[in-house]
Parts: sequence; structure tokens; C-alpha cells
Amino acid sequence: MNALNQQARDRLGLLLDAYGLDPQRPSANWVDGQFLAGDGETITLQDPVTNQPLLDYRDAGATVVQQAVEAGIRAQHQWMALSASERGRRLQAASRGLEGHEEPLARLESLIAGKPVRDCRGEVDKVREMFEYYAGWCDKQHGEVIDVPSSHLNYVQRVPYGVVGQITPWNAPMFTCGWQLAPALAAGNAAVLKPSELTPLTSAVLAMLLEHSGRLPAGLINIVNGLGHTTGSTLTTHPEIAKLVFVGSPETGRLIAEAGARRLVPSVLELGGKSANIVFNDAALDDAVAGAQAAIFAAAGQSCVAGSRLLLQQDIAESVCQRLARAAASIEVGLPGEEATRMGPLQNAAQYQRVRQLIDDAIADGAELLTGGTRPEGLPDDAAQGNFLAPTVLTKVRPDMAIAQEEVFGPVLVVMTFEDEADAIQLANGTPFGLAGAVWSQDTGKALRVAHQLRAGTVWVNGYKSINVMSPFGGFGDSGYGRSSGLDGLREYTTTRSVWVETAPKASAAMGYGSN
Repeated sequence: MNALNQQARDRLGLLLDAYGLDPQRPSANWVDGQFLAGDGETITLQDPVTNQPLLDYRDAGATVVQQAVEAGIRAQHQWMALSASERGRRLQAASRGLEGHEEPLARLESLIAGKPVRDCRGEVDKVREMFEYYAGWCDKQHGEVIDVPSSHLNYVQRVPYGVVGQITPWNAPMFTCGWQLAPALAAGNAAVLKPSELTPLTSAVLAMLLEHSGRLPAGLINIVNGLGHTTGSTLTTHPEIAKLVFVGSPETGRLIAEAGARRLVPSVLELGGKSANIVFNDAALDDAVAGAQAAIFAAAGQSCVAGSRLLLQQDIAESVCQRLARAAASIEVGLPGEEATRMGPLQNAAQYQRVRQLIDDAIADGAELLTGGTRPEGLPDDAAQGNFLAPTVLTKVRPDMAIAQEEVFGPVLVVMTFEDEADAIQLANGTPFGLAGAVWSQDTGKALRVAHQLRAGTVWVNGYKSINVMSPFGGFGDSGYGRSSGLDGLREYTTTRSVWVETAPKASAAMGYGSN
């Protein structure tokens, strides 16, 4: 254990103790209104900065998942017994309950996920914003009356599923926890949510704060922490889980969808991306270069919407690449807890090794390393074994290379060139993914023509990574299906019920479909 690791363990211990958790072996699950220890194998979290052990906790396992589902069933009935307006008031109170906890939550997230603390503070604000937004929808979810060609009154209700299962990733555990919980509760459901086993703690603490401050029924939010093949598998195959929502990789998303299909349970999959950032020669290049940096190097590239493919029109490619190389080299890579840090380490060693291998393979296949590709200089000696990677730019990348087709999930930008609009569109749509993309041009007509032809669920024009809880988010193809956020995200957590009321003095005995 080196000095940096000891400091991290000490800070983590203080944060956990403040929330009533054992710093040595925390009860990492929040079930039925209390912190609960798992009964499975011990899981050791590694410090992203040093790759040394940070803390141990136990896999939740089947027994804890069962308790969580039973608690969810009870709480969901209590929740729906309240008026819609009262549910909205309580969700508003839940959002206000996060006030004053911004700093400890951000510090906890930064320690476990390796993200710059300045970014984590913003994510606490976004969680609060999500609950504020969806609280307002509680008493505004209306059904409709269908003017059927008979003597019936036919009306349609939107009803909750009951208890939904949610699985979130390690790159933004707190953000994705709030992103899914808020619409699920606003729609009238209870939730059992499993974070990544690599980032378990902020979701459990967040659930405790929300439930207490909002006077939510105990068990309305349940957080179960553990491995995918144990806790995750138990959750996805549980007979009382009525819908599955997953945020993560396409490979795991397929397994989640298969598990749901076997039980005829619907799912929402928010999966990976290989988003194209298209820059035409008439773009405002200062803005485009800044946007290209933010698109890929924010969060160390560990974002599903990262602009990992930069498509440059040929006549500006050389100058833009030179500017990008200088800009990338100036990004402050450092310890996540320091205010000056703009980019921290990758979250885990396995991901770090995968990213390094993809870079090496690309160079062996003919790509040219413009900048980065190694550990950055200037880090403390104690961080020498951490998961730090300098912002990386690769040029001379061909569309058929693995690094141009696969989601890297690291601070690696691949540059390709195009001749005209048609060429740009073909390149942009040339992967199995369809999550996001961007177009930079001062010709509005051209920008919109290209944007409308991109196979992507979110497209930005002269900007990148603008996301708001009010707007739907999701993808096509290997980026998944279904939508998060906005009204579309709320509707994902309800299904419809059609009610027919006979109004004629004498009820019809007709047997034909649609007849009276």
C-alpha cells in the first residue's frame, strides 16, 4: 500500500462512516429501507489511481435479490395508493434531499470511479434535475378516450409495470442511477437496481437519501450490488421483475434481452456507440476543434456518446489535426480529487489494458500515432501503476480497422477524411452503432441535410454532447433500443390498458371483432 492509496482509503472511510456504513466492509445494498450486507463471495474494489485494493464488500446474491423484489412489490402497492399529486410532491422532496450532499457524493463517486471531482459535482446536480423534472409529470399522465364505432365508452390508461429491474454501468454510476430511477418512480413503479460491481457505493447512498428525504415507501428503491453472473443473473431471471432496463455494452445487452425474451419481459437497452463527429471545411474551426476535444476526452473517453471518430474534410485535415495534437497535449491529466484535473484515469485495469491493446493493434495495422498512446508525464510516483492514459489521437485510420469499428471507451480519437457530403454520410453510417453524431458547418442547409441522414438517435449541429432530461435519448442498431429521458423515457416505464364500458340499455352479445 503506497501513500496515495492510503490517503484514498482514509478519505473513503470518512465518507462511508458519515453515511452509516462500515468503512472496512460496507453493507453495500440498500434494501427495504436499510443497508444490508450480501451473502456471496468477497469483491475487492481497486483504486483507479494506484490499482491497489480500496475496499471489500460481499456479493448480494440470490437471497438479497429476493428480499429486494419482495420489498419492491409491497412498496409499489403503497406508492400507487397515494394520489398522483402526492407522489409528485414526494419526488420533489426527494430531489431537495440531495441539497447539502453535493460534495460528499461527488467525492465518493470520484474515489470509486476515478472521475475528476469537478465533473462529479455536476452529476449530482443532474440527478437532482432528473427528479425535479419527473416529479412534475406524476399528475400529468393522462389516458385517452377512443371514439369506437359502437355503443361503448372505450378509454385507455397508462399503467406501471410493477417492479422493474435496472442495471447500470461503471462509467457514470450516480448519473445513470438517477437517469433510470426518476422516470420509473414517476410512472408508478418500484425499482431494483444493480450498479456495476466495480462502482457500487454511490447508488446505495443516493437511494438512501432519496427515500428518506422524499418519505418514499421503504423498498420503493432497492440497490443490489454484486457480480453479473450471480446477482445480475438472479435479477434478470426473477419471475416478478416485469421489465428490464440495461445501460452497458452490446455484448451484455444481448444477454439481458435474451433473459427477458425467455420470460416474455420487455427491455430497454442503452448500449455502446462509435459516434461520428463530422467537420466540413466551412465550419467554425475554433469551435469544432474545441468541440472535438470535449467530445472524446471528457470523462477520459468513457462515455457512450463519445465522439470517437473525427471525420474531416480532406482540405482541412492536416491543419485541424495539428491543432488537435497541441490541444490534447495541454489537457491536465491528474489525480481525480484535485481541482485542476480535467481528465483522470480509466476506471479499471482491464479496460486500460484493452484500450492500450486497441491502440497498439491500430498502429501495427497502419495507423499513425499523432499524440498520446502512453501514460502521461508528471504524475506522482505512487500513481505509476494507475490506469492513466494520455489523450490520444490516431490518424491514417481506415474504416475497416477494429479501432474504427469497435467502441474503445477510452481517450482515443481516430481521424478519417472525406471528400464530400455523400462520402461523409457513408463513413459516419459505416459501423453497427447508431447512438449519436455531430455535424459542423456554417451552411445550415448542408448541416441539416447531413444530420437527417445520420443513423443516430441523437445528432448535434455545431456542438457536441448537449443532453437534457427533457429530451429523449437512445440509439439504433448495436446501440440498443428504447429511450431514456424526456416523455419517451417516462412512457418506457408504463404500458397501456384498454377499458370497454357498455353504455347501451341492453348489452350486446355480438361475437364478431369490433361489432355491436
